Amino acid sequence: MKTPTTAFPLNAWYAAAYDVEVRHALLPRTICNQKVVLFRRTDGHVAALEDACWHRLMPLSLGRLEGDELVCGYHGLVYNSQGRCTHMPSQETLNPSACVRSFPVVEKHRFVWIWPGDPARADPALVPDMHWNDDPAWAGDGKMIRVNCDYRLVVDNLMDLTHETFVHGSSIGNREVAEAPFVATHGDRSATVTRWMESIDAPPFWGNQIRHARGYTGKVDRWQIIRFEGPCTVNIDVGVAEAGSGAVPSGSNPGDRSKGVNGYVLNTITPETDKTCLYFWAFARNYCLGEQRLTHELREGVSGIFREDEIVLEAQQKAIDEHPDHQFYNLNIDAGSMWARRLIDRMIEKERPARAAIPIHPVEEKQAA
Repeated sequence: MKTPTTAFPLNAWYAAAYDVEVRHALLPRTICNQKVVLFRRTDGHVAALEDACWHRLMPLSLGRLEGDELVCGYHGLVYNSQGRCTHMPSQETLNPSACVRSFPVVEKHRFVWIWPGDPARADPALVPDMHWNDDPAWAGDGKMIRVNCDYRLVVDNLMDLTHETFVHGSSIGNREVAEAPFVATHGDRSATVTRWMESIDAPPFWGNQIRHARGYTGKVDRWQIIRFEGPCTVNIDVGVAEAGSGAVPSGSNPGDRSKGVNGYVLNTITPETDKTCLYFWAFARNYCLGEQRLTHELREGVSGIFREDEIVLEAQQKAIDEHPDHQFYNLNIDAGSMWARRLIDRMIEKERPARAAIPIHPVEEKQAA
């Protein structure tokens, strides 16, 4: 029998929503091919239940909340925030099997995270580090995009930023991104791609930022440090500093970025189905923290950049569907995305049931008569 395959591990935390999206109302989402309904209880905690009534599979997201309980919109069965049915119409005795699945939930770094796998393994310490999103030393904002592609294509796109030269040439891209050398490293669940571009002309986006924050208009030293954390979070340390000001690390010296502007592009991509995903992103900066207008302008500007990515990714997915047997070849620039894919595959492999060993018994030779 063929071993079942899946594109994503289930024993992981996935962003289901920005925290502000989840209110005392029903919010349906699909996470790893599982339909879920989220709501915030009156005490502020978030509940996540399977979006299908035990009785006739009616989506519970089409029902209503009464206090902290969810009422099915078809026959009125009532469920508490743990998924247990507490009321059935026209009868006093409750069927003991009447419940729907409840998912572990954690709120951290402005996201509501959900664990679609084994609840016994849902360790909050495994939530990806995206602290820049709510750290008072940083300011920023972001959005969620629904992209019609395999979530791994988004990871590929983020791990190789040479595409900036060709896809985002009017904003963050310039030829140095495609030509600069880089270093790719990896660990058990992470992979990092580091690229420095020294004494270059700043691309339009970064030229505007360092001029606005520091009044500087000359050559810059630029960096991109991309860190992937399995299965689907990519945080990118980006910025520019005055050329030759000491930002570039050397030996044990980590570098001095004090004459520059630093940002983090925060990305976590949640598989919705095998060919669609929820792409949560934010841009956080460590300069001009009190300028709310700048926060808004940057969010909308980055949103336009990611729209360019969305067009490319959806076109790529369509082409893959049209050529299912096509064999892809990797370039040097694919090193980071290759390591990310391998780490994802390892996480998936660990969840596959172990194959039962078939005992082998030696054949006993018959003694000659």
